[in-house]
Amino acid sequence: MTSVIAFGEALVDMLSSRLGDQSSDAPETFTPYAGGAPANVAVACARLGVHSRFLGMLGEDHFGDFLAAELAAHGVDLSGVVRTHEARTALAFVSRDADGERTFDFYRPPAADLLYRLEHLPAGVFAEPAIVHFCSNSLTEPEIADTTLAMADMADRAGCLVSVDANLRHNLWPSGYADIALVTQLIDRAGLVKLSTDELDYLRADHPTDAWLAERLAAGVRLLVITDGPGEVRAVGVGKELHHTPPKVEAVDTTAGGDAFIGGLLAELAGRLEDPEGVWHQDESFLKRALGTAANCGAHAVTRPGAYAALPDREDLARLRG
Repeated sequence: MTSVIAFGEALVDMLSSRLGDQSSDAPETFTPYAGGAPANVAVACARLGVHSRFLGMLGEDHFGDFLAAELAAHGVDLSGVVRTHEARTALAFVSRDADGERTFDFYRPPAADLLYRLEHLPAGVFAEPAIVHFCSNSLTEPEIADTTLAMADMADRAGCLVSVDANLRHNLWPSGYADIALVTQLIDRAGLVKLSTDELDYLRADHPTDAWLAERLAAGVRLLVITDGPGEVRAVGVGKELHHTPPKVEAVDTTAGGDAFIGGLLAELAGRLEDPEGVWHQDESFLKRALGTAANCGAHAVTRPGAYAALPDREDLARLRG
C-alpha cells in the first residue's frame, strides 16, 4: 500500500465551551484539541490503516509536546517532525454556531510551522512513490510558500501523487485574503485537488466555473473534488463528472469534516495506486467507491468535537454504513 505524506501545520484547536448564541452564566472555557489541517489528514489516514508520515515543525513547548504525543498515539510516523526554540506552536481559538460551523482566531504568525525549510526534509523522503498532501496554509508567508512549492515540485519529479486541499483560511494571510495566484500555483502542481464550493467561487473570481475547472485540468490536475458541506459532492476529471450525496447526520463540530473527507479519499487511493491495472482517475467504479468512503469519513467527523478525536477508523465506517 502506498504511503501518505502530509506537510504543513500542526496546531492546537482551543474549542469554546459555548455553542452558538446560547446564553449561559458559566464562564467561557476552551478545551485543547490536537489539530491542523495536514496533521488531521495524516491522522485520518493512519486511523484507516494507511502508513502516514507528517512533515512539519513544532515548538519546543508544552503544546508541541501535546501534538507530538497525539500524533504518535494515532500511529503517525513522526520521523519528519522538527522541533524548534525559535517560535511557539500555533494555536487556534475556535467558536461554533448552533450548526457546528466554526470561526477561528489564529495565534500565527509567528509560529513554529512557518519555519520549516527544505533542509529539514529527511534524507530520501520521496525515494519511494507516495501520496504527498499539501494545503494553502503553508503559503501565507514568503519563505514557507517557497518551501511548499519547491517540495511539491520535488514530490512530482520523484513520481509521487501530489494532493492539495485548498482549505482557505483568509485570516491567516497578511492582507486578510488568500493570494489567488499563489494558491492556484500550488493547485496546478497537483494530481488531486479538493476544494469547497465557497473556495471554488473565490479562486475562480470572474472566470466561469467550468472554464476555471478546465484550466486546472489542462494544467495537469487529474481530478478536482468539490464539496458543499452536507450537500452533493462533485468530482470533475477530463471527460468525466461524478456526483455523490453524503449521508445525513447531525453536525456537532465541523472542524475536521473536510480533513476527514480528503483523508478517506487518500486512504482509498493509497490502496489503488499500486494496482497495475488501469489508471485511478479513469476508473469510475473506483472513484465512486472512494467518494463514498470520503463522504462517510466526513459525515462521521462532524458528529464529534475536535479534530483527531473525531476521525473515524474502519470500524466507525462499518457502523455508519449500518
